[in-house]
Amino acid sequence: MNLRNWKTQPFITIGFLSIQTAVFALAYLLPGLMIEFRGSMFGPAVVMNHEYWRFITPLFIHYGLMHFAVNSVILYYMGQQVEAVYGHWRFFAIYLMSGVAGNLLSFAFNDLRVQSAGASTGLFGMFGAFIVLGFHFKDNPMIQAMVRQFALFIGLNFLFGIFDQTIDFYGHLGGLIGGILMGNIVALPLKSVKTYSIHLRIISGMILVFFIGFCIFYGLQKYNFL
Repeated sequence: MNLRNWKTQPFITIGFLSIQTAVFALAYLLPGLMIEFRGSMFGPAVVMNHEYWRFITPLFIHYGLMHFAVNSVILYYMGQQVEAVYGHWRFFAIYLMSGVAGNLLSFAFNDLRVQSAGASTGLFGMFGAFIVLGFHFKDNPMIQAMVRQFALFIGLNFLFGIFDQTIDFYGHLGGLIGGILMGNIVALPLKSVKTYSIHLRIISGMILVFFIGFCIFYGLQKYNFL
């Protein structure tokens, strides 16, 4: 019973939240480590120093208490819902791959001087995955209501991103794209997986591979590395 109860808990969400909390605490208590600088998405460091971990580590780094607090609250409440619907390891793949996709698009299109970080690439991936649910479950009023709320949030965030230069517009867009594609690729567990066309899943996988390749190629070309 204890094992069964443990499996129903959102332990992946709690795990991601614990990592970014620990990273934020280390950055605050030991500023000499320069965690924000060493782990943020910064294109020149990726290309010149081969610091490829920067495609993942920005997902767990935040600039300031407010940035950390807002993203942590969204991850805690939204992550539980997405993890409950998709299952633990599907959610793990969606969140992590969305973060990578957001950082890849940021690498490809942001100005060379821009440094960015934050869980929002993964958060937008969760929103994207839930939008996919709305596409596959058009007759479910509860899912449709949640999709409309998330769509409004996404629209407002992108609108603010146009005028607020501190928001990584490309990171958010890449995370959203990654979440939509991953939501199709991993589908849902058990019987619900039958509602997902195998052709759509394969096409989504091909698009994701193309997206990753394009971002890497375009980013390296931007830095005159190719």
